[in-house]
Amino acid sequence: MQIEIRGLERLSFRERQVVALKETGQSNEVVAKKLGLAPATVATLYNRAKNKGYEVVLVISGDPLGVFGEDEEVTPE
Repeated sequence: MQIEIRGLERLSFRERQVVALKETGQSNEVVAKKLGLAPATVATLYNRAKNKGYEVVLVISGDPLGVFGEDEEVTPE
């Protein structure tokens, strides 16, 4: 499984870093430690990025979730 973040061009470099880490489920505290920031700064950057608008898309190969039968074809919308 891969994660794709669309609309990154609207974000600053630091916002991109925060979004990439936050969207993989990491807490503000963990992100702050990795980037050498305060947790409050991480929260601010994340909120600014959300306000600028971006979209997270999961790219899943095959059927790792076991929701499609063998005969079903997976087609994107």
